[in-house]
Amino acid sequence: MRPARAAVALAAALALLSPAVPAGAAPERGADRDRASERAARPALQVTTRVAGLSHPWDVQELPSGSLLVTERQPARLTLSRPDGAKRTIAFPTGRIWTSGETGLMGLAVDPAFGQNRRFYTCSGWRKAGGGHDVRVISWTLDGAERRATQRRTLLRGLPTTSGRHGGCRLLIARDGSLVVGTGDAAVGTNPRNLRSLGGKTLRLDRFTGKPWRTNPFRKAANRTKRYVTTYGHRNVQGLAQRRDGTLWSVEHGSYRDDEVNLLRRGGDYGWQPVPGYDESVPMTDQRLPGKQIAAKWRSGRPTIATSGATFVYGRQWGSYAGGLWVAALGGERLVVMKFGGKGGLRSTTRPAELDGDFGRLRTVTQRRNGDVLVATDGADGQGRILLVRPRG
Repeated sequence: MRPARAAVALAAALALLSPAVPAGAAPERGADRDRASERAARPALQVTTRVAGLSHPWDVQELPSGSLLVTERQPARLTLSRPDGAKRTIAFPTGRIWTSGETGLMGLAVDPAFGQNRRFYTCSGWRKAGGGHDVRVISWTLDGAERRATQRRTLLRGLPTTSGRHGGCRLLIARDGSLVVGTGDAAVGTNPRNLRSLGGKTLRLDRFTGKPWRTNPFRKAANRTKRYVTTYGHRNVQGLAQRRDGTLWSVEHGSYRDDEVNLLRRGGDYGWQPVPGYDESVPMTDQRLPGKQIAAKWRSGRPTIATSGATFVYGRQWGSYAGGLWVAALGGERLVVMKFGGKGGLRSTTRPAELDGDFGRLRTVTQRRNGDVLVATDGADGQGRILLVRPRG
């Protein structure tokens, strides 16, 4: 990194760390000792380009063949990159995808049984047959030649969207087999805490039938939409991750302050309600609201860095980075590794220098089966890339 940039990065790192523990919370016992040992055990990282020539890549997942499947938000393209580096566009009904602003072809998940059922899942804007648009979760199958996707089922429709702002929409297949969906509030102030709206929520459903998941907190509600809700009071969920202990975590864009990382609890209210109108001066977690609001496990403070996709990364080769939540940042153009204790308390945050400011906006992080990490950069007009990250040596 150039000296001037290094000085700026050091100052920014201090600013990032200072608000890292939510107000009223203290680091878990032993955090200072842990930080010292982590500094001594961080591996140097090697960063290379695995896929180039993309436009706003939003998500990337590995197939059993070793090929990478990539969603490009605009121009709503599904791209496949083979292990030999060859790249091709998958035949896919791009014309049905509605793109506007932050909304287009977004979240992607590959079925754990893909080798048998060839299924994958997307979350995207969608043009309705009779006019208008919404955001939908859809299941697909990919042919054996990895050239054509066939639509199987619309699992969930009616996720709100207006101009395309705050469209969400991250997907995660949890270890219990459910499909978890993180959504945006569509910049409508009443959506996040309205349990009859799918906006500003995390949702859980059966990935084959689209029915609300059997353990959802409101599964017996008279209103069918409410049955999907797992947590509410979110602004714009951009990342979902599951830790080895089974806990689910979300990553969320803040307003002018406080991007958040949240530990999800069934039925939890995360406190975003920007009303009347769309009043973004209110706190991201507004403790003045009725009931109990759950505080974030990490927040950015001011300014926001536009945290996005994330995953927990494991493997002995990663040294002290192992077990951390690797979080991509768009506005901050960096990657942040966050370590949390067993009860969810923040222990440390680290900004690997190799992914700090040199690759532009970072959209998401995925770990491959062999332990390597993929990072998508949010470049437009063919400037987007999938980076391959490995420990050196």
